Amino acid sequence: MKKILCVVLLLTAMIGCKSTSTVNTKLDNKTERSLKGNFTITDVNFPGSNYLKVTSFNLADSKCLIGSNWNFVSNNNKGEMALNSPSTSCKEFSSPITWYVNKEGNFVLKIINDYKAKKVNNGFVLKLINLTPTSFDLVDKINVAGQEKNITYTFQQTN
Repeated sequence: MKKILCVVLLLTAMIGCKSTSTVNTKLDNKTERSLKGNFTITDVNFPGSNYLKVTSFNLADSKCLIGSNWNFVSNNNKGEMALNSPSTSCKEFSSPITWYVNKEGNFVLKIINDYKAKKVNNGFVLKLINLTPTSFDLVDKINVAGQEKNITYTFQQTN
């Protein structure tokens, strides 16, 4: 039991570390217009999700994002996100966001809290896949025991 706990804690520490890199800022306006509106995360999937705890967006356990509400305004690349899981182990959180989709198919997200977007120097770069008129997936890379794995967030439009 102690070995499993140690492995889980080690993996959690490794998953929380992300590298920083420069991101292409040429926008894919057509794709951005497809993301307009209100969405809910309906699923978070990654290998070992039954055993591992992953902190998503430096906010909460990935399972706490299921049911979260996201609003994307495509004409100014702003929006809102709110974690509102009914689980007692998840805390509520909401924040304005800025976002864009670049020509490489990357979704670039900043959670700005009470700051101006230009003062927030870190964010998240996720791959946008499976885009339909009512849903899409964002894929992030995580490090699990020295191997790179994908974590997929499934978004479904709510209205």
